[in-house]
Amino acid sequence: MSTLSTPSLHIDTVLSYANDSPRDGHHEPIITRSWKRCIQDYGLDPAKPAPPRFVPRQVLREHQDHADELINVARAGVEQLYRHIAELGYVILLTDNRGITVQFLGDPLDEASHRKTGLYLGADWSEDHAGTCAVGTCIKEQQPLTCHHQDHFSAHHISLTCTAVPIFNPQGQLLAVLDISALKSPPSKDSQQFALQLVKQYARMIEDAYFLRRYRDCPILCFDRSREFVLINRQYLLALDGDGTLLAANTAARALLAESGLALPESRSSLARQVRVQDLFDCEPDDIFSIPRASADQVRAFRTHRRNALFFAALMEPARSAPQAPGAPSRQSTCALDELADDDPAMRKMLARAKRLCDEPLNVLLNGETGTGKERLARALHDSGQRRKAPFVAINCAAMPESLIESELFGYQPGTFTGARSKGMRGLIQQADGGTLFLDEIGDMPLHLQTRLLRVLAEQEVTPLGGDKPIKVDIRVVAASHRDLRQLIEAGHFREDLYYRLNGAILRLPPLRERADKNYLIERVFRELCEQRQRSARIRGDAMSALLAYAWPGNIRELRNALQYALATAESAEITVNDLPEECLPSVNPRPTASSARAEVPGEGQALADCLRRHRWNVSAAARELGMSRPTLYRWMKLYGIVAPNAQP
Repeated sequence: MSTLSTPSLHIDTVLSYANDSPRDGHHEPIITRSWKRCIQDYGLDPAKPAPPRFVPRQVLREHQDHADELINVARAGVEQLYRHIAELGYVILLTDNRGITVQFLGDPLDEASHRKTGLYLGADWSEDHAGTCAVGTCIKEQQPLTCHHQDHFSAHHISLTCTAVPIFNPQGQLLAVLDISALKSPPSKDSQQFALQLVKQYARMIEDAYFLRRYRDCPILCFDRSREFVLINRQYLLALDGDGTLLAANTAARALLAESGLALPESRSSLARQVRVQDLFDCEPDDIFSIPRASADQVRAFRTHRRNALFFAALMEPARSAPQAPGAPSRQSTCALDELADDDPAMRKMLARAKRLCDEPLNVLLNGETGTGKERLARALHDSGQRRKAPFVAINCAAMPESLIESELFGYQPGTFTGARSKGMRGLIQQADGGTLFLDEIGDMPLHLQTRLLRVLAEQEVTPLGGDKPIKVDIRVVAASHRDLRQLIEAGHFREDLYYRLNGAILRLPPLRERADKNYLIERVFRELCEQRQRSARIRGDAMSALLAYAWPGNIRELRNALQYALATAESAEITVNDLPEECLPSVNPRPTASSARAEVPGEGQALADCLRRHRWNVSAAARELGMSRPTLYRWMKLYGIVAPNAQP
């Protein structure tokens, strides 16, 4: 049982353990060992608690760079864990192996309190500075723990409860620490038992996700003591070479290897003997690699040499390109529709329908919110079908002035009206002959033109303005609208007969916020923009996390604009969260508004001004020191009312 103590009583208790004369027996050995280290090794004084230490912004950026891959992999797990614990008043810290907080999630309303106690981004929780604490002591002991109330060395922290679990890399070296902490909690340490189990679960999920990412190009043997759960639980993971040599193991598998007297060498070039799968299990490598074809459930049983323990194993094979038959089309000639999505259920279903429609003589109606990529889908339909060698002609009915739509669509004869071309003009319908006419925002087409378009679709011929002889055309129409055309029909703004001419088939594009393949879309759009600019760049993990978390009300069009902005303003080849537009920043760590900044973050504006003065108001130099882009720094200057001397009236 734990109860909050006064600072003076807490100090006496800590000192009594350091002097090997404990005054109570309420503290675990992992805590008391840390207390001794704090006094004997670090020279810390519990009566003089050090205030929280935050690393400078540039130093934080370096730590985040080093942990970039982990931050990217951990994002989903950290956010999911936060949803479980946010209402209970916890925050989440993900620190690197030195105790620097590289990712933070918490309630913005409690930001001042979090900063005051060090529960914030950039805080240094190393034990030699912060004393006994969940993160620092977890790093030293390399095991999970809860540091509850007066378990902390510093009296400054005895109101906190913190639970931390180590995350190891595939070689067994400490990679990071996952921590949840609360400013207030029940007095009993037992109240944190569930918290400890929850953090252990998510730390293992993050660790295994990191493992699978690092060894995604290798066969991975996953095994468990239960046949039914091996494909779900995947408790043990081993990365294999083509001959059955073990390349890496997750924490559970390393413990099993140790039980069998086996240990993986630190590197493939190490003089230590390489461990092979047959050293652990009573099997041959072929028994492992044939698992996918060995039984109906693709699971095979093996026993260990050491204790004859029974395990059930499945093999995760790396994705490989299928061998290409002579004369087969190259990978570059894959269906254009395949480039529109990666692994999103709604898109997968829609694209399967689209492929079947490519060469059907049906007009197609595309539905979806503004910016979801309707024109790109229309072009992919065209490029994937037999009409791909003929023209693809697009017109936005909402962007074209009503006075011009008719002449643009249908064309006109010479001398039809004042200002017309002397030789007349072929309309877009004629220009699309043999190919595809894409009519975007068809719901904004004027009613009288809807009538003429209906006639074109019914008779497959067009009459230019001022002409009296119809011209035969062979077109396929793909129309699109973000509006509900049925509602427009009921309101008398859209012809019902035209609607049925257009919707030979309907394809619906999901909004970006609902898509499961946002990561793929971000990378695809970013790659396209880099190719257009003929430059090489990458998106850092913190920026990717922000992009994935944002709701994207403007969909892919807004995503493209945000990435264009980032590429235009970034001062290096690496896009960080500071290079993104403000509206894309995560809500859990918002930039202060003009009304709240001075009240909630006193001193930050002063620090900004001091940095600018040190660099003699050289904004580029100050931005580099602060780890942000120049546009971001200008926004902060405007926020705090900071004006350079040469710009003052």
